Amino acid sequence: MSTQPKLVRFNQNVLSKYQIYNSIFMTLPFMTITKTGVLIPLFHETCVKGFANGDDPTTIVETFFKKYQARRTKESQINLLFRFIQYIERQVVLFDAIEDAAFPIVNNMEGIGTLRSLKESAKSENKLKHLQQYLEEFKVRIVLTAHPTQFYPGSVLGIITDLTEAIKKNDLLKINDLLAQLGKTPFFKHKKPTPYDEAISLIWYLENVFYHSFGTIYDYIKQNIFDNKDIENDIINIGFWPGGDRDGNPFVTPETTLKVADRLRLTILKNYYRSVRSLRRKLTFRGVEESIQNLEFLLYESFTNPKSKNTITRDYLVEELKSIKSIVVKEHQSLYASEIDSLLNKIQLFGFHFASLDIRQDSRAHDNVFTSMVETLIASGSTIFPKNYNSLTEEKQIKILSKIKGSVDLSIFEEEEVSKTLHTIKAIKTIQETNGEQAANRYIISNNQTALNVMQLYAMLKLVAFEDDLTVDIGPLFETITDLENAHLVMEELYTNPTYKKHLEKRGNKQTIMLGFSDGTKDGGYLMANWGIFKAKERLTRISKKYGVTVIFFDGRGGPPARGGGKTHQFYASLGPTIEDKEVQLTIQGQTISSNFGTLDSSQYNLEQLISSGILNRLNETNLRMTREDVKVMDSLAKISYKAYVDFKNHPKFLPYLERMSTLKYYAKTNIGSRPSKRGKSEELVFSDLRAIPFVGSWSQLKQNVPGFFGVGTALKVYEDKGEFRKVKQLYKSSNFFKTLIENSMMSLCKSFFDLTKYMAEDEEFGEFWDIIHEEYLLSKRLILKLTGYKELMQEEPAGKASIDVRESIVLPLLTIQQFALKKIQELRKEENPDEAQLEIYEKIVTRSLFGNINASRNSA
Repeated sequence: MSTQPKLVRFNQNVLSKYQIYNSIFMTLPFMTITKTGVLIPLFHETCVKGFANGDDPTTIVETFFKKYQARRTKESQINLLFRFIQYIERQVVLFDAIEDAAFPIVNNMEGIGTLRSLKESAKSENKLKHLQQYLEEFKVRIVLTAHPTQFYPGSVLGIITDLTEAIKKNDLLKINDLLAQLGKTPFFKHKKPTPYDEAISLIWYLENVFYHSFGTIYDYIKQNIFDNKDIENDIINIGFWPGGDRDGNPFVTPETTLKVADRLRLTILKNYYRSVRSLRRKLTFRGVEESIQNLEFLLYESFTNPKSKNTITRDYLVEELKSIKSIVVKEHQSLYASEIDSLLNKIQLFGFHFASLDIRQDSRAHDNVFTSMVETLIASGSTIFPKNYNSLTEEKQIKILSKIKGSVDLSIFEEEEVSKTLHTIKAIKTIQETNGEQAANRYIISNNQTALNVMQLYAMLKLVAFEDDLTVDIGPLFETITDLENAHLVMEELYTNPTYKKHLEKRGNKQTIMLGFSDGTKDGGYLMANWGIFKAKERLTRISKKYGVTVIFFDGRGGPPARGGGKTHQFYASLGPTIEDKEVQLTIQGQTISSNFGTLDSSQYNLEQLISSGILNRLNETNLRMTREDVKVMDSLAKISYKAYVDFKNHPKFLPYLERMSTLKYYAKTNIGSRPSKRGKSEELVFSDLRAIPFVGSWSQLKQNVPGFFGVGTALKVYEDKGEFRKVKQLYKSSNFFKTLIENSMMSLCKSFFDLTKYMAEDEEFGEFWDIIHEEYLLSKRLILKLTGYKELMQEEPAGKASIDVRESIVLPLLTIQQFALKKIQELRKEENPDEAQLEIYEKIVTRSLFGNINASRNSA
């Protein structure tokens, strides 16, 4: 059977269905929806024609009202704009659901990068043993974070799930009802979620998606690659940040951490209960019926009444299931034995903790806590620290911390931050005792700059809860360009510290190091951040090997390419032999969770692609390391682009432009995340306080996507001007790493639309600054097309480009309304006595239109 090209499959199964169901949506019998449904296509057409004619958003909106709605009052016009926003948000949801439903048709579930394909190619090349060896030590860990890059409330996520199922079945009646429900369901949250709320919304994915997709993948590996033999390695596991990530989030307390861990435990027990209940209906044979009934009862008691005497332990559950299986094999022809195996596999993957809760805090916050803790202890007469500790050199402090002994009484600390930090450490110990060590055994230090940052945490862990046996891994996170350059020196200092070396030996000589793509890009621009991380990984691989340590890289990646997202599988497959690759670990956040892992099909497909990306490096041995000349060119491109980006970032109009011409300050008003939208408390906008999400998101809302390409064009032009463009072409041809970077940058360029903000070129204050951005965009686009030989951006990915094009088309009216409102705000602010009521209305329009724009970008991941 011949498979049609991906673009044809996309057009038939996504685009055509969207057009059909959208026309149903337009005729729903609500007064507001019907009128809106009729007017939206007219407004859309006005936008398309207007931008083609060089009109600005204000002219476009005014033309529409003049032409089609001349009798409306100003107030009525504003109401219609709000209805347009609500309507377009729901169109985006409809498109999401249709894409999700078509996922297994548009993507080949048995094609390249899937486990089936991997097994077949290993078998045909007589490398099945290699594949087995690799899977015995290789791991993929996806870490779910609460970073707010998606705006759907839980009720809407539920509708998307139901709509996806109805679309798969072509159930028109149900689709009609769900579209009507969607029309009436609010998208806007009136108050911010708590960190616990965020945890609950992500636990939905654990319970409804990952429990099943992880199980399916692990079952396949054991049955088809290991011939049903037991393997110790769990291969895939899940990390979890909501409730544990305290970096810049004052609302995460030790109580929250304990509450989330408890909820994770109860949820996995509930899932096991459901699985056992399903088994009980099948295992109706003599010798096993009573045992399975007993397990069902104990599991039910364990999650409904955790304080009951009839709770169950993991070991007991496993032993009982194994005993049931052996009776089934011996006496009942192995009937349903594979289903018992499947449950045992899930228990191996998820234990009684479901996901490993990471704790994270900023090194600067730790430093303040540590200094204060030492002062309090000294004042209380404790001899743990010498009286002059805080005035000693870093070197002497590390020496003292390496020999730290004793325990501290937490009740003596009155300062809130000190108490919260130390009680969080105590919470880690409690969670390990109730849910198992894997439930919480890693502490990430963000903005890590020195070995002292690590040793301060080491000392706190020992003093508060782990005096005899430290069962926690400390993971420094290096983010800025400078920190990335120094990372290997910091690690060498730790590897040569006898105390820390002993700690690593107890932890299997493994060291987790996290690298921050988002803040790296914000700090150093697109090329330099990615190249800086690549080189840091090479240096850290070398230094770790020198000291007999296996380094595990944990990548802090966002959804869009500008935050390290983009084509994640290709990125990992492109790293080459100079970087340690025993594990692939990365953060998954916001729309990346729902778009890449939100359904059973997409979750299974993308997990398999991640497993394969690491394995292909080794099995094929095709990923040659960069030549000396390639490294030279890559280095030079990164440095030139870094200078261009830093000069741009230091432009006096950079922060004022973001503050006044973009949606930056409106992120704080969206109520989508529990943490504040910037780090510091300063009223004035300070670059270092900017969080990567609102920073990258604001450029995206402007359709300028600066962090995904700025400096790339300038760097390529230097080679063009020197007549050495062939060197860059050679790099593109020979380095998968560089190729992946360029492809991701293409996606950022593809999602840019400068006609939207062209009016800013005439602005007295910001016109020149807008020109700088636009020129870099044109330059980057021209030279990337020259480099790739393409006639248009993303030429080699027509289905991906088609998806982006549809989404961009859906939100074009939304972007137009947003820019119209921003312009009105700028005009009102220039007046001596601005009308505050009008300002509030237009600010509300900007905030509300953020939602659909961000949600429509889900294919950035």
